[in-house]
Amino acid sequence: MTGDTILPGFCRDCFQPITGRAERCKACGSPRLVRHGELNDLHLAHIDCDAFYASVEKRDNPDLADKPVIVGGGKRGVVSTCCYIARIRGVRSAMPMFKALEACPDAVVIKPDMEKYSRVGRQIRQMMQDLTPLVEPLSIDEAFLDLKGTELIHHHEPPARLLARFAQRVEDEVGVTVSVGLSYCKFLAKVASDMRKPRGFSVIGREEALSFLAPKPVTLIWGVGRAFAEKLAQDGIREIGQLQQMDEAALMRRYGTMGQRLFKLSQGLDDRQVHSDGDAKSISAETTFSEDIADLETLTGHLRALSEKVSRRLKRSGVAGQTVVLKLKTQDFKSRTRSFSLDNPTQLADRIFRTGLSLLEKEAGSTKFRLIGIGVTSLGQATLADPMDLIDEQAARRAKAEAAIDALRDKFGNRSVETGYTFRPTDERSR
Repeated sequence: MTGDTILPGFCRDCFQPITGRAERCKACGSPRLVRHGELNDLHLAHIDCDAFYASVEKRDNPDLADKPVIVGGGKRGVVSTCCYIARIRGVRSAMPMFKALEACPDAVVIKPDMEKYSRVGRQIRQMMQDLTPLVEPLSIDEAFLDLKGTELIHHHEPPARLLARFAQRVEDEVGVTVSVGLSYCKFLAKVASDMRKPRGFSVIGREEALSFLAPKPVTLIWGVGRAFAEKLAQDGIREIGQLQQMDEAALMRRYGTMGQRLFKLSQGLDDRQVHSDGDAKSISAETTFSEDIADLETLTGHLRALSEKVSRRLKRSGVAGQTVVLKLKTQDFKSRTRSFSLDNPTQLADRIFRTGLSLLEKEAGSTKFRLIGIGVTSLGQATLADPMDLIDEQAARRAKAEAAIDALRDKFGNRSVETGYTFRPTDERSR
């Protein structure tokens, strides 16, 4: 709030709008409120998982919840990451392990399991893509998102509230936490996501950009490391506000192309766009069961729900796929992948599901599965997708019914209409 102005805001726990100057949500009592004058106008976000590797390990072993955890090599290795308890004790990423253990001798050291972290990272990435097709990964646990123009597919909910719901969904379904930075450009979105970790949600708007940046050290600027910061310090430049007072041409004469970056970012100017991770090679969804399943009927329900999720992503992204891929993992962790290429590309849940079911029926039986997934590859533009089927006379009727269901879900939510196939147990973990 500034002066007598009451800024727009909402509660991050129950998502109710905030009115007045209350410090807690009147609906649920939570102090986790977000207020900002530009809250409903900003659409570019940076999402960063909190102490990702360590958080995954704590999720999988609740006995570690209150203990300092270091993920890294042995005594002669280095720290990959550590939890916030260990950070309070002085442990940092890339620190030699012997120094980390000197700082925190009671830490639990865990060898990195990159396959597991990648699996969880992909699960979160797919949740990001449920918000927008414009997801630009920076690493396994962080990405930029551009939510501009997504209001229609999200029932006119503004990006800020969508991001808060996303953070809550990750915490509930995946079991790790994320921090969100929301701004008008990449530079400040990333700065914002680092401001209040863990479980942070910070906003930097256009109007405050210059005053926010002015007192900050030059090392806040992307690309200014220790060596370059020392060079700037030798020239008497330690704070971004000093750069704001300088001429762009003078900075370029002194520091070359880096001088232009110093000028632009110190002014809060960053025109870099969010680019998705190249041209997507596939779109898929999968579910890991809490208990292994052999029953075909139960597997079929999961397959239908996942097919609908893949279909929604295809439609939102404006692409279609021609090869349907079924993924299964047995109870002894062995993977099976089966595929079938269609005559024409598709976006329809009905075609994806029916093709996947024909593959599943050949695999199901006495074998128990711990995971099922469905996806499409050979992606292309949707203009050639799903022509009239002259052989299956009911296909056109099913496609029309699917379009009607899509319209209802766009208006009332994804769970407002379900087919007879869909079945979603509450104890599954989806990604």
